[in-house]
Amino acid sequence: MGTSLTPEFWERFTLLLFAAMGLTFALAALFDELWLRRINRRTHRPPTAPRPTPPRTGTTDHRTSVSC
Repeated sequence: MGTSLTPEFWERFTLLLFAAMGLTFALAALFDELWLRRINRRTHRPPTAPRPTPPRTGTTDHRTSVSC
């Protein structure tokens, strides 16, 4: 039970194929641009001074003894 593919089918198929390819290309370009902006924003920030670590108080040995 085969059906023949009409010229109307091929016209519609071609139109949808090219529309899908165009949409894919446009979305890929958009996401690439957003990703590059994100990377560039991170690299162009001025370096921040490291925060000093707070001094530790109390003993330095916080491990529990496991001897039997």
